[in-house]
Amino acid sequence: MKKFVHGGNIYEEKPAGGDWLDFSANVNPLGLSPAVRDAIASGIDEVVHYPDPEARELKQAIAQHYNLPVEQIVLGNGAAELFYLFFQTIRPHRVLLPIPSFSEYERAALAAHCKVNYFELENEQDFRLDWDSLMGALPVADCVVLGNPNNPTGSLITRNELVHLLEELKDGAQWLVVDESFLDFLLYGTRYTVRDLTVEYPHLFVVQSLTKFYALPGLRLGFGIAAPEVVTQLEAGKDVWNVNILAQRAGVAALSDLDYQQASRQELIESAQQLYAGLTQLAGLRPLQPSVNFILIDVRETGCTSTELTARLRERGILVRDCANYPGLDGKSFVRVAVRRPAENEQLLKALEAVIK
Repeated sequence: MKKFVHGGNIYEEKPAGGDWLDFSANVNPLGLSPAVRDAIASGIDEVVHYPDPEARELKQAIAQHYNLPVEQIVLGNGAAELFYLFFQTIRPHRVLLPIPSFSEYERAALAAHCKVNYFELENEQDFRLDWDSLMGALPVADCVVLGNPNNPTGSLITRNELVHLLEELKDGAQWLVVDESFLDFLLYGTRYTVRDLTVEYPHLFVVQSLTKFYALPGLRLGFGIAAPEVVTQLEAGKDVWNVNILAQRAGVAALSDLDYQQASRQELIESAQQLYAGLTQLAGLRPLQPSVNFILIDVRETGCTSTELTARLRERGILVRDCANYPGLDGKSFVRVAVRRPAENEQLLKALEAVIK
């Protein structure tokens, strides 16, 4: 199970006491929006009731915010649940998975007894997709899973590239699952999203997290977009009350808080570039250019393995994501760091400089 360990585990005691400075989880460092905080607080007394099984208000808010028909939305207890729901319901036999990527894609597929075939991305190409090679691998799969942007590499796939792939898959029974969980962090996410194409391409399933951008990992909230007949199938396969009352209220409030959304994007774009610039100045580190709120770093020239570097930072109360358990990486050379607020990013840079020396 070590293969599927994640970041964000702040529950072990910090060596020096106090709280961890957590760069291991890719969550909006601005924290809860004031509107979400108020919605959760005012909804406490409602937990004596079952949540709305149709989640009408939340689905309507999602439909309005993302310009989607309500009948194309299925809700999840976080995006991860939707991958399990998809594989358990649709049951593809052979899944093609570019690696490195988010481990829950593979875990969800294996839980449904799918055969997973890896498609390895090349470090020399900064882990960008080689489309000619991918097209050549399509015959061995009836489902392809892509992260856009990909976690942990940050690589982006344009909308045109995805449409080209969908056209290749159009005449067969092959599925394309696209995880757009980090697109909300981009100013121009419409250049990359395919969430509006699920009717035109009925074997397309798009997953969107509301956990990352709105800082709700403890509540869990996400949604999937699919053709109406696919949503009907997925709804029949999930728990009736899988999204609790507080998560529903938080989602509605979050989607209405436009000031928070704008402030988050602006600060994180600037902070990501500042952190990237700082990392490039540290001897032995090779960070990949960030697209959203995390950065993959090749640490091999520091003389430390990723596990050793992670342990040294832990001693200073800082958590980063050791990527040693990611298939598609070499098991010793990569860490991933989240982008946090400027002062916290400076703490990370100083700590890295100290532990590398």
